[in-house]
Formats: sequence, structure tokens, C-alpha cells
Amino acid sequence: MAHHRRYTDADMAPRSALANVVRSLYRARVTATKPVYWWYERRLRRKVRTGGKLPKHLGLILDGNRRFAKASGLQREMGHTFGAEKAHEVLQWCLELGIPAVTIWVLSTDNTSRDPEEIAHILKLLEQEARNLATDPRIHGNRVKVRAIGQHSQFPPQVLSALQDLEQVTAHYDGMMLNIAVGYGGREEIVDAVKEYLGKQAAAGHTLEAAAQQLGPDDISAHTYTADTPEVDFIIRTSGEIRLSGFMLWQSVYSEFYFADVNWPSFRWVDFLRALRDFQGRKRRFGK
Repeated sequence: MAHHRRYTDADMAPRSALANVVRSLYRARVTATKPVYWWYERRLRRKVRTGGKLPKHLGLILDGNRRFAKASGLQREMGHTFGAEKAHEVLQWCLELGIPAVTIWVLSTDNTSRDPEEIAHILKLLEQEARNLATDPRIHGNRVKVRAIGQHSQFPPQVLSALQDLEQVTAHYDGMMLNIAVGYGGREEIVDAVKEYLGKQAAAGHTLEAAAQQLGPDDISAHTYTADTPEVDFIIRTSGEIRLSGFMLWQSVYSEFYFADVNWPSFRWVDFLRALRDFQGRKRRFGK
């Protein structure tokens, strides 16, 4: 496994002054317990590294941003800002452990019906983060290939441009595969996969009846957004909600699930290690 350098705060430019304030407050709050947590995290990390296989494809449902903001006395939109900060941090954890593929769910198709100001803020964050990732030394140093998956036709032009630029600048990389699921819905993905399959069958001169008779599970798998990525084998959802909400419905047929009772911006390194340790302790049967 390749060695991945752990980046410190000094290596990464701060994304916002408020984020720096929150980081400082958080560090002050945990100072008293830092020695205990340092020992526990170190022990847990050693167990994860030596305890068995890690996921080949990790799915992350980033839930609880708005609840975090409410509990912290912040404006609703700030929850998404801190959620974006956390996503950068968790990316670093995945790089350190050498997880080959990661899909993070940022915005669902259902979420797009929320308050227009909130959606505008999320899309603005998406544009900013896409441009940040395009120049992030971790992305290029670890040869991370980034792809946005979902339905994006209704996104503002500047957001589409930022996502396309990010995909283009990392398209030739052969390291981690990072899928950013935005404007994403599992049902919509399956519908798109079937449409693409039928379109190719029609282009090849096959009738609808013939295409339907030939259609099998492998044909749909080959036309999903993540067709070139291993099926997701472990899915973590934060916020305590115990449901998938449509995340990777086709690819998760044999996935293991972990539901963390913490809002996404509060998700810690030790929470991540606990989840992975839980995954390593499971015996996967794949329906047998």
C-alpha cells in the first residue's frame, strides 16, 4: 500500500474565517481529554490497519448539516459550510488508509425542492469546493480521479463549468476514485441506465422487443454512473437516521451499512475508525 502523507492545517489554506474560529473552539473543548483520545485513536487505528480488509468502495451519506447548525445556534446555511469542511477532512482519512474508491452524497434530487436560498448556497459551495479540489495538492499528489455523478442539467453554468474543469484536470489519474454525488437519486440513476442501454440497442438496429429480451442485471450495471467502480461494499450514514434514502440503490445490493449517531460536521476520526473496525468484524455472505 502506498504511503499517504497526513496533511496538517498548515498544508491546507483555510476555507473561511468562521471555520477557523470553530476549529479553535473545538480544540479548546477537547484539550482536557486529548491524551486519552490520542491513545484510544492510536490503538484503534492500529487495529484498523491490521484487522482485515478495508472497503474497496466506501459510500458516505453526509446527513445532519442543518441539525448541526441548529444545535450550534448558527444559520442553516452554515451547516452546509461546515459539512464541506468535514468532507475535506474525511477525504484525507480515506487517503491515509488507502481506500480505493469513495462516493460522497452531497445533494439528492429530492433536496433540490428545498428553499431556493439554501439550494443556491449549496450550489455556490459546490462550485467553490470543485475549484479548490482542482488545485488541491492532495488530489494531484495522490492522483485522485474525481467525477461528479447525478443529473446536473439544471445547475447554473458556473457550477457546471467548475465540475467539468475538475473532472478534466483529474481524468488521467489512476489513484483513488472519488465520486461526488450531487443532484443524485438512486431511482433516477437506474432509469438513466435503462435509457442509455435502450438507446445503444436502438443505435445498433435492435428492436425494443429484442432489447427487452436481452436485458439483464449486468446490462444495467454497465450503464450506471459508477460502472467503472467496484460495487459499494460499505455505506456510512451520519445523523442517526437509519435509511438509505435512495443512495446507490443498484450498487448496494450486498453492501454493509453503518449508521453513526452524530451529525456530519461533528463526525470525528475516531467515529470513522469505529465504523471501519465494525466493517472488518462482519462476515460478508453475498446472499449465500
